[in-house]
Amino acid sequence: MSASEPETSIVVCPRGPLLVRGDFEILDAAGQPVPRTRGTVALCRCGASAIKPYCDGSHKLNGFEKNS
Repeated sequence: MSASEPETSIVVCPRGPLLVRGDFEILDAAGQPVPRTRGTVALCRCGASAIKPYCDGSHKLNGFEKNS
């Protein structure tokens, strides 16, 4: 990795989404790129988001408890 390429990181939020930062591409099940407008995104882990694959905060309402 060169100094000009940002490092990619994934942070598991307790009872919440995966926060992904850096240079990355998200693909759907058919292998097509999923549009994103931010360098950091929150990906849904609870399965209840209305904007999957992105988190919309539904985990706060549905009692999602997965910590890792």
